[in-house]
Amino acid sequence: MTTATADRPVPVERHRRTWPVLVALLVINALVAAGGSIASTSGVDGWYADAAKPDWIPPNALFGPVWTVLYVLMAVAAWWVWRDVDSRSARLPLVLYGVQLALNAAWTPVFFGAEILGGGLVIILLLEVALVATIVAFHRVHRRAAWLLGPYLAWALYATTLNAAVAALN
Repeated sequence: MTTATADRPVPVERHRRTWPVLVALLVINALVAAGGSIASTSGVDGWYADAAKPDWIPPNALFGPVWTVLYVLMAVAAWWVWRDVDSRSARLPLVLYGVQLALNAAWTPVFFGAEILGGGLVIILLLEVALVATIVAFHRVHRRAAWLLGPYLAWALYATTLNAAVAALN
């Protein structure tokens, strides 16, 4: 079997054997999402409800659906890299994916749980650096996977403006 690249897909028979990895990535992302949800519940209903916020903040009900879509796109992008790229070439992109996911998981308990707004800002800025590095690394090996991370980067940049504004206002 030949090695696949971003321009040459893996044979269909191999795709059938990779679904468990997609499910695992979806579960990992769901665990990060669930951890964020648990960590943010007390903050959203507590101190954050009374905190000064910028005018451009969306309703709280929007965050769950947006993050659900983003986590699915993230998992599919990582799966494509794992599935379609030889393991040596996929190693760095997938490590960077793990780094940005860990920073993603760290932000919510710091910002909402511990109420460390400046610390949350530092984490989200580091997340964006890791995410840009992940997108660049994905683009080198699988262009479509990199594009799937675009909405996540846009949302992270927007979330940074919210984090910075809440930190400045409080």
